[in-house]
Amino acid sequence: IGVAEAAYQHSLAYAIDRKQGKAGGTGTIAEHADVRRMLASMKADIFTARAISLANAVAIDMSNATGDAGWKARAALLTPISKAFGTDIGVEITSTGIQTHGGMGFIEETGAAQYARDVRVTTIYEGTNGIQAMDLVARKMMDGGDAAFALLDEIEAAAEAAKAAMPDLAELVWQAAETLRETTEWLVTQDMNDRFAGAVPYLRAFARVLGGHYHLTAALQGDGTRKRLATFYIKRILPEHAGLLAHVREGGDDLMAITLND
Repeated sequence: IGVAEAAYQHSLAYAIDRKQGKAGGTGTIAEHADVRRMLASMKADIFTARAISLANAVAIDMSNATGDAGWKARAALLTPISKAFGTDIGVEITSTGIQTHGGMGFIEETGAAQYARDVRVTTIYEGTNGIQAMDLVARKMMDGGDAAFALLDEIEAAAEAAKAAMPDLAELVWQAAETLRETTEWLVTQDMNDRFAGAVPYLRAFARVLGGHYHLTAALQGDGTRKRLATFYIKRILPEHAGLLAHVREGGDDLMAITLND
């Protein structure tokens, strides 16, 4: 996440300095809609990954301080999500950082490509992200999904409470959490091969829903800047969860039926 933040700051500095084409009042590429989309996506996903990791840290600290089984279960549930999503996002954001530089992203003097090289190994040395996802749908679901459902209860309750202030955003977060709940209910009834077949998209979808929750929470507590970023994430990025969960619910039969050496 730290490397992702550095890549974002590096890309932002380049984008608000580089002038090309005609867009906005400054003439810089930061005024181009697609560059703005890339930078906003980077900023929104860094916030999501950082919020998940901080929530994980709180759960670990509270577990250690209180010995409470609920906090222990929350810490265990969030750990593979923090590791896999945080490192995946690091890779994706540093790649986007290269893209924002255009051809200059491959010129060593800009430094953009170094972030991508630095972060790529983290998806392996955090325990390999596929294994983290398998741990989430297997060992972390040995409770029948209770820890996941408890977290989803909190997300839905917070979204309900937010509907008075931000009805459109809150409803989207609530619906996403409910879809994740339904898929989790299905998942815990499946055998391990079917769980493993959808483990990676399931973890990603969970992280997307958590991101919606944390962005909404920040928007309620912050100024207009936070609301604008939350709107971008909830309306443009959060919807990815639906496609990811559709992947999860296909199970493993069709996957294992594919012949790979023809």
